[in-house]
Amino acid sequence: MIIHPFQQRQSLPISLDEAWEFFSNPQNLPKLTPDWMHLTFKENIPNNMSVGMKMTQQVKPLFGIPLTWVTEITQIEEKVYFVDEQRIGPYRFWHHEHRLHERPSGVEVIDSLHYALPFNLLGEIAHQLSVKKKVAEVFEYRYETLENLFGK
Repeated sequence: MIIHPFQQRQSLPISLDEAWEFFSNPQNLPKLTPDWMHLTFKENIPNNMSVGMKMTQQVKPLFGIPLTWVTEITQIEEKVYFVDEQRIGPYRFWHHEHRLHERPSGVEVIDSLHYALPFNLLGEIAHQLSVKKKVAEVFEYRYETLENLFGK
């Protein structure tokens, strides 16, 4: 299994409290997800997360084929970071850490993602042909959306 890393950093001109309030609210996830993913929650989601919380979502990342994606919040340190991990979904492995650092000009948001695909060699071919680009597009959308919501 090959684990692929992805990291993105972004500075936002908001307070740590405001950043934590936004990022720790799972109901904001659709705002940060491109429309082409067709993300929908399959259950009622609270407006704050807790360790052990699971979210069942449906996504359509390729060719409109619906996939169930279950993520679990596995770690939280309030106003510092939280981790979501895939339990069921399109990846063989998914570990996404969201970290916040207070800076004089606002908050630095760091997304550290590690993921692996199923199907060994076929998964790696799919990664090179499409998945790597799609992951980057999702985070590019997220970056632009956060700038639009909070400024540069």
